[in-house]
Amino acid sequence: MTSTPHANFPSPQGFPVVIVGAGPAGLTLGNILRAASVDCVVLEAESREFIERRPRAGVLEEWAVRGLERHGLAGNLLARAQRHTRCEFRVGGRRHRLPYTELTGHHHFVYPQPLLVTDLVREYADVRGGDIRFGVRDVRLHDLDTDRPSVSYLCPESGERQLIRCAFVAGCDGARGVTRAALPPHAARTARHDYGVGWLALLAEAPPSSDCVVFGVHPHGFAGHMARSPEVTRYYLQCPPGDDPANWPHERVWAELRLRLGAADAPPLTEGRLIEKRVLDMHNYVVEPMTYGRLFLAGDAAHLTAPIAAKGMNLALHDAFLLGDALVAHLTRGDSEGLAGYSAACLERVWDCQEFSQWLSEVYHGTASGDPYRAGTTLARLRRLSDSPRAATAFAEQYLGITPHTSR
Repeated sequence: MTSTPHANFPSPQGFPVVIVGAGPAGLTLGNILRAASVDCVVLEAESREFIERRPRAGVLEEWAVRGLERHGLAGNLLARAQRHTRCEFRVGGRRHRLPYTELTGHHHFVYPQPLLVTDLVREYADVRGGDIRFGVRDVRLHDLDTDRPSVSYLCPESGERQLIRCAFVAGCDGARGVTRAALPPHAARTARHDYGVGWLALLAEAPPSSDCVVFGVHPHGFAGHMARSPEVTRYYLQCPPGDDPANWPHERVWAELRLRLGAADAPPLTEGRLIEKRVLDMHNYVVEPMTYGRLFLAGDAAHLTAPIAAKGMNLALHDAFLLGDALVAHLTRGDSEGLAGYSAACLERVWDCQEFSQWLSEVYHGTASGDPYRAGTTLARLRRLSDSPRAATAFAEQYLGITPHTSR
C-alpha cells in the first residue's frame, strides 16, 4: 500500500467500489453491485479475449449455481451445463461408484470457467453497462487504512497513470495479484500447506471416457478424469513437484492414464490430442483476516485451494455473494453488519474446504507415498466409503459443499 500524491494525478475519477480482477469473483461482485444501482469499475490486467478463453475449473456446486440464478446470472449455465450425479474411484483394478445424488438429493454442474466468465462479462459490460477496463498495468492501492482509499494504474492506451478514488476496494485478482500483496505484514496472517506433490494438468481433445468424474488411486500416483464438454476432457496425473511438462510426451501421458485409471470392467480411454499440459504444485493458503481497512479480498486473492476437491471457483463465488450483499447493504441502506462479519463468514466455509482437501489428498496420494502406513490408511478410508452408507453420505455432503453455511 502507498500513500497518494493526489496532485500528481490528472482528473481523478470516483466510484463507490473499485474491483481489481475480472475472474468469477470480481465479475459476480460487479454484477451484484450493478443490479443494485451501485456504481463500480473493474480493472483487469489481461484482455477480454484472454479471460474468456483461459482454461480453468469446471465443477460448480449446486448451491453456487442457485446463488448465480438468484442474481440473474445463470441463464446460459442452466441451459448448457452437464449435471453429474455420481463419481467413481478406481483402485486395485476395481471400480467403486458413489451415487452422491441418491445419497443427498444434490448434484454437481459441469460448466467450464471460461464459459461462466464469458457469461458474466457480457452481463456486466454489455447488458448492465458496467465499466470494465482491460489491459491495465502497474495497479497500485493507496490509503487503504483511511476512509478515502484510491486505486491507480497505467492506462494501456495513453501510458499515463490514472487515479480512481473510491469508498471500498475489492481484491479479486487471484493468487499472484497486487491486492493480497498490499496487506501490511502486521495486518494479516497467511497459513500455508504444501502437499509435496505435483499434478500434470492436461486437456485432451477427446470425448470423455466415463459418464462421471473418475479418481484413480494407484501406486504410480493419482490420476483424474473430468469431463469438460462432449469434445474435451480434463485429465490429471500425479508427478513430482516442479516437474517439466516436456518430460511427459503424448505416449507417456496416455500410457500412465491407461495404467492408473485401468479397471477390469472399465471401457478403454478415448485418446486424443493434448491441447494443454502444465504442472501444478499442490498447495493451499488462507489469509486471515480477509480484510484490511477498506480492502476486502475475495477468491484466490484470499485463499487458494488446490484442485484436489474442486472447491476454488465455488469458494470464489461464495465470497462474491457475501461481499456483494454486504456492500449493497452498506452503500444503499447504511447497514454495515455484513461488511463487519464478511471475513469470519467466508472463512468458516474456507476452512471446511481446506480440511476436506487435506483429507481427500491422503486418499488420492497415500498409496503412492512409499509409506506402508499411509498406504494402509488410504485403503481403509476407501473401504469405509464402499462399505458404509453413512461414511459415503458424509463424504458426498463435503464433496458437494453441503454445509451449515450453504444457505449464506
